[in-house]
Amino acid sequence: MVLDIDPKAKGLIFDLDGTISDTMPIHFVAWRNAAARYDIDFTVELFNALAGIPLYPTVEKLNELFNKNIDPQEMGDAKEEEYESNMHLAKPIEPVVDVIRKFHGKLPMAVGTGGLKRLAKKTLELIDLDQYFDIIVAYEDVKNYKPHPETFLRCAELMGVSPSLCQVFEDGVLGMKAAKTAGMMVVDVTKYYNVTTGK
Repeated sequence: MVLDIDPKAKGLIFDLDGTISDTMPIHFVAWRNAAARYDIDFTVELFNALAGIPLYPTVEKLNELFNKNIDPQEMGDAKEEEYESNMHLAKPIEPVVDVIRKFHGKLPMAVGTGGLKRLAKKTLELIDLDQYFDIIVAYEDVKNYKPHPETFLRCAELMGVSPSLCQVFEDGVLGMKAAKTAGMMVVDVTKYYNVTTGK
């Protein structure tokens, strides 16, 4: 199966984790280990349900779900520290990378992620794609994260492309919902590669 773009697309927006780089197994293990310290069983199902929610809001969600009072900064930073020490193990997701290389310089492109900007840049550097993206909209750049469409709408604005002419590449349910709400075309990239969970 070859991943291609819609002929109507005038701008391309890519989620990062699980879309451009196969970081999700590494994120999963880091979350699982961080949650275990607080007696939370962080299952694959829970991970998939929370995919796309930024770092600290994920801890807030865990507090709600498990009736805990965990400091989001404390747990989030512990998780991110473990993730960062292993993120070099992530491999690029080739069908998506092929699209990025093919349309670089032909169509405007942006990354729209719920992750921290510093780590987003590092992720792209590790798989030699940092030079392909001038526009990165990350957690710090928006007030409302996915499934709210703000991340993708901001990407469209910075690219100077109407939302209806943007095509979004996503692996997460919340991200796909955000793209649809923004009135954009959306591709579920999980159909093009085998998702692993590290379990």
